[in-house]
Amino acid sequence: MKLNLSSALKSILAAAVLSASGFNADACTSMIVSGKASLSGRPMLWKHRDTGADHNFMARVDADSSRPGSIGYVGLFNGDDTSLREAWMGMNDEGFAIMNTASYNLAPDTTDYKDREGIVMSEALRSCRTVDDFENLLMRLPKPLGVQANFGVLDATGAGAYFETDDYSYTKYPLEESPTGVLVRTNYSFSGNDFDGYGYIRYENVEEILGDRIASRSFIPACFTEDMSRCFYNSRLGYNPETMGDSWAVDQDFVPRSISTASIVIEGLLPGESPDAMVMWTALGYPPCSHVEPVFLDSIPEDLQATGPEFRSKACDRAMELKEKVFPIVRGSGPRYINLDALRPIMEEERQKSLDGYRRGNLARTARR
Repeated sequence: MKLNLSSALKSILAAAVLSASGFNADACTSMIVSGKASLSGRPMLWKHRDTGADHNFMARVDADSSRPGSIGYVGLFNGDDTSLREAWMGMNDEGFAIMNTASYNLAPDTTDYKDREGIVMSEALRSCRTVDDFENLLMRLPKPLGVQANFGVLDATGAGAYFETDDYSYTKYPLEESPTGVLVRTNYSFSGNDFDGYGYIRYENVEEILGDRIASRSFIPACFTEDMSRCFYNSRLGYNPETMGDSWAVDQDFVPRSISTASIVIEGLLPGESPDAMVMWTALGYPPCSHVEPVFLDSIPEDLQATGPEFRSKACDRAMELKEKVFPIVRGSGPRYINLDALRPIMEEERQKSLDGYRRGNLARTARR
């Protein structure tokens, strides 16, 4: 049952919940989409990234000639990761792709050996060709793994799965077993306990906002970058302050959060296509203030690459500068308040740039055939 509350009261309640529960800095919202559930017939991985690392960039990592069977890949990396050691999402030359969300209701990481999800994903991109390869990697890696995560994977055949993984074990959820052709994960695991975790309301947001797409099996990448990652709907309150004309909102339980730093959709392959046709539709920085650029295995837009001594991308820097206008209050609890009047024109301008990015990317992919 949804509460019929005034806008002001909703903000007060949200602020109270926020101060009581705290803010989790390593989160994310994600989905795997079967080719049967998309308009193009291509499967997809989507990750809306929430993290304490404000800046990220895209980079190509070539195959390691010293490692037989090594695979080249393109990945998302934290700003200042000059060694390209930890990929936080990516796709490789064999058509394999991976992402993760942190999970907080699985068996906890060991005290001194944790936060190794990026390292595991880098190794997967270097060595995996199929979903089964990734499962074998989880089994053979030394334990403890140092992870507590939902890993989402996709391969060139269109197979996909989530692996809810802790230090010593995992539970697999194959995409083919989903009756709707989609799987969603935020920051809890279905195989975990019933009283911990985060992102329960964000999970409901996704199901409600994309309900028609799920029912009609009509997903396109823009559903995620332009609809979900710019949407301030709260399913618990049944209310979207941005579309209802509110001037301010409290940053609580939306998919886009103040700690959001990227929204990326990896669009997979049609039967018989080469991995060259895979695209990472990439918006870096705070997603409502960013726009999509197409990334291919052999082509990364310059603005998405790392530059300068701080090893950060221009696209992410630009989006984070715009974000300062959206979160203008710096004292006390002020950083939790979103200036929606400032956000709306920024978001519309960035949305139009995204549509142009999709147009250019689709033309480039067609030219590769």
